[in-house]
Amino acid sequence: MELRYLRYFVAVAQTQHFTRAAEMLGMSQPPLSQQIRRLEQEVGTPLFHRLTRGVELTEAGEAFYEDACQILALSDAALEKAKGIARGINGKLYLGVTSSNAFHIRIFAVLRQFQHDYPQVALHQKEDNMATLMQELDEGLIDVAFVRLPCENSKIFNLKLIDEEPMLIALHRSHPLADEADLLLSELCDTPLVIFPQAVAPGLYELIYNACLRAGIDMSHPQQASQFSSSLSMVSAGFGFAIVPQSMSCFSHPLVTFHRIKGEGLKTDVALAWRKFERSPTVRRFIDNF
Repeated sequence: MELRYLRYFVAVAQTQHFTRAAEMLGMSQPPLSQQIRRLEQEVGTPLFHRLTRGVELTEAGEAFYEDACQILALSDAALEKAKGIARGINGKLYLGVTSSNAFHIRIFAVLRQFQHDYPQVALHQKEDNMATLMQELDEGLIDVAFVRLPCENSKIFNLKLIDEEPMLIALHRSHPLADEADLLLSELCDTPLVIFPQAVAPGLYELIYNACLRAGIDMSHPQQASQFSSSLSMVSAGFGFAIVPQSMSCFSHPLVTFHRIKGEGLKTDVALAWRKFERSPTVRRFIDNF
C-alpha cells in the first residue's frame, strides 16, 4: 500500500468531501475518487458512506483513519529525522575528553551552546586518558576527542587548535615556596615530582619529564598518579609537586597552591581531534562550532 493512498484517504476523512479534499491536495476530484476506490478495493471493504452532500466514515473507515494518521505521522517524523541527520542537526555524537581537559571552561561552554542550538543531537561524553581516547577515535568508538598536545598519535587525525595553555606548578600549602607567585623548576630539586604514567599521554609526559631533567630534578623515582586530576589529590596529601595545565587551577583545595613557571615557560595546546575524511554532517557541524 502506497503512502499517497493514506494521504488521500485522510484528506477526504478530514474534509468529509471529495471536492474540498481534492482542492486541499492540489488535484482534481475524479482522480481522487478513483484512488479512494482502489484503496477500498485493496482493504476489501468500503471506508466511506457516500452521501448527497459529502461522505462519512464507515466503522471500518474510522478504525482505518486512526491507524493511517499514526502511519503518516511516523513517516513524516522519519523523513524529518533523516533530513536532520543529513544536515547535521539530528543524530548522536560520541565525544571524548581527556582528564586534563575536564576543567577547561571553553570546551564545556561550547558543548553547552551546541546542545542549546541543536537539541536533537544527543551528546554522549566520556572522560579517559589520552592514549585510550586516541585508540577509540581510531576504531570509530567515538567521533571526536579533546586532547592535549604534544601527542604522537594525533598525527593520524585532523586537529583544530582550541587554546594554548600555560602549565603551572602545584604545591602543598605547607611548602616553603608556597607563597611565591612565580617559581623556577630548579627551586624544587628537593621536592618529589608527582606525574602521570607515560602511557597515559606520552608526548605530554616527555614535555614535563625533560623540563624537570633540565632543571636538575631527580627523575629516577617520581611519584606516580593515575591521571592529571589525581596528581592534585596527591599534592594535597603531601606527596610532592605537580605540573598541571592552568585550567586545573580551578581545583579548589585549601592545601594546594598554584604558581607560574619562570624561565621554562611550559605550554600545552588544547586541540579537537577527529578522523581524516570524516563524512558525518553532525561531526562536521560540531567541528565548525569551534
